[in-house]
Amino acid sequence: MRMIVSTLLLWYFGSVFPVWAEPAEISNKECRSCHRFSLNEKYSKKGPDLFYAGNKYFQIWLENFLQSPAIIRELAYSSQSGLLEKKTKVNRPHIFLTKGESKRVSNFLMTLRIPDLEVEKVDNKPLSSSEQARIKISFERNYGCISCHRALNLVGRVRGGVSGPSLVNSGLRLNPDWIFNWLKNPKKFLSEGGMPLYDLNEETAVLITKYIVSIRTKNK
Repeated sequence: MRMIVSTLLLWYFGSVFPVWAEPAEISNKECRSCHRFSLNEKYSKKGPDLFYAGNKYFQIWLENFLQSPAIIRELAYSSQSGLLEKKTKVNRPHIFLTKGESKRVSNFLMTLRIPDLEVEKVDNKPLSSSEQARIKISFERNYGCISCHRALNLVGRVRGGVSGPSLVNSGLRLNPDWIFNWLKNPKKFLSEGGMPLYDLNEETAVLITKYIVSIRTKNK
């Protein structure tokens, strides 16, 4: 019996720890110089927090991005006061990882989550044509989202601000559950920052989430 228990423990720890343990690349690539991996770490203005990466991102996108990074946010991270004072800098490209490194890092990042988020509020049913038109107006005019974020105009051309991350093809990057929770309460994820706190009801948050994930270029 003791041998069976020992064997099971060895199998459990041997199979779980390599996935959950922090990979060496996090330290070797100095990821913490730009990102926080827990709330206990000092806030960094260089890159997005990653302690909820498992809630936020799709793993396949993470793997591809780490191997072939693209600039998502054109302006460097800054406090809200920094933006008002126009103390902004252009963002630098992210370092790239090998296929093996990106797999290990993305496996680890997907384990970083925060609890108590609302899930399964957004179904897979696309917006109707009338809903798409109505929410586009709300997105651009009522809430002014394109003041900070890139999106697409009616003919599919990129337009919008650069102080926030681009939302073009964000449906390939961001989990709809996370978008919904972010729209409802961004301060739950980031106490500092320029994202407004809108008093959105659930229906509106769902519709805007669906609109955001629909902002895609024709080749995606």
